[in-house]
Amino acid sequence: MSPTTITLLLLAFAIVMFIWERIPLALTAMIVCVALAITGVLSPAEAFEGFVNSNVILFVAMFIIGGALFQTGMASEIGGLVTRFARTERQLVVAIMLITGLMSGLLSNTGTAAVLIPVVIGIAARSGFARSKLLLPIVFAAAMGGNLSLIGAPGNLIAQAALEPQGLRFGFFEYGYIGLPMLLAGILFMATIGLKLLPDHQVDGEHQTAATRDLSKPEVPQWKKNMALAVLIVTVVGMVFESQIGIRLHVTGAIGAIALILFGVITEKQAYQSIDARTIFLFGGILSLATAMETTGAGTSVANAVLSLLGPDTPMFVIMLTIFLIAVALTNFMSNTATTALLVPIGLSISTTIGADPRAVLMAIVIGGSLAYATPIGMPANVMVLGPGGYTFKDYAKAGLPLILVSTIVSMILLPIMFPFFP
Repeated sequence: MSPTTITLLLLAFAIVMFIWERIPLALTAMIVCVALAITGVLSPAEAFEGFVNSNVILFVAMFIIGGALFQTGMASEIGGLVTRFARTERQLVVAIMLITGLMSGLLSNTGTAAVLIPVVIGIAARSGFARSKLLLPIVFAAAMGGNLSLIGAPGNLIAQAALEPQGLRFGFFEYGYIGLPMLLAGILFMATIGLKLLPDHQVDGEHQTAATRDLSKPEVPQWKKNMALAVLIVTVVGMVFESQIGIRLHVTGAIGAIALILFGVITEKQAYQSIDARTIFLFGGILSLATAMETTGAGTSVANAVLSLLGPDTPMFVIMLTIFLIAVALTNFMSNTATTALLVPIGLSISTTIGADPRAVLMAIVIGGSLAYATPIGMPANVMVLGPGGYTFKDYAKAGLPLILVSTIVSMILLPIMFPFFP
């Protein structure tokens, strides 16, 4: 069996297992990684090269820095600002989505949702509004906010890692060219038409009790909260001015994480607990598939198959829309990170085949892969509100599908302008 055939079979295996999820996503990625090494498609060094990628260091650092905000309670204080300025249901939805979106742009979108869910349940209990009206906007905003910066979502860094060997990269806030207008349009939609699409369920008090327990944590000294916030701000500023100060993103992140532990803001044990090992193994493992698809020509084969279906005279806008919609469809039935990881090498092959700017193709994939609004399985945060909100699968689709349409319209207007295929 040829290396190309083996790679394509492993690609098919990864797609099926990512959608089926009978085994953990990270385990699927590792099976693919090991299989590529055993079959000789890649050498062991090539197969495991993803684990020494600089973006893995950046992942770990930002998990620790974000974890410090959550564990000191500073993230909860930021979320608590909602109650000061919002009085009506519509105002609450706007405030919740704005704060969640902005926090998600700099922290883990899953972590942001996790810390704000009990806060919002408490707000619902105090205000008398149905929590089912307030929890879905959190996960929608967390997904959209992940497109505000390079570190907003794992998929953003997967695309960055794929570009770097070609001497290309995205700027720290470059995703925000599409992500910020999409977030604002999403908030506007949810505050108007979308508000009527949110379910109005009555949920028993079990989750409220759990939320109250989550909010009743031991008091943390204010200096630790302030230090956690200060380190985050300094780290982000350092990343924004990476080229000016001459320090790479992952080194800046590592400095910030080390500072938090040295100053005693969090313990070494808490730092380890903040690291999401599943993301690390998924990222490192699936990069081996991207390498194999490039070196064996499997990616080119898939790209040619897609392009042959579209036809040689297909306008570039239609090609962009097709790539975008494939990402949207996949991300709602499998992990958004896995969707991006699978489509990035195919997107690179398509860009090479048609001579398009790889940055434009990958931007379309990353943005499309973030629109996991219509099912409870597209993102971890979607699952987290399923029980507390008393939601059904239909609830996600009813509110999420129109929001996907709004996000798609915004993206298809801005992508050809900000990231043309042929600049």
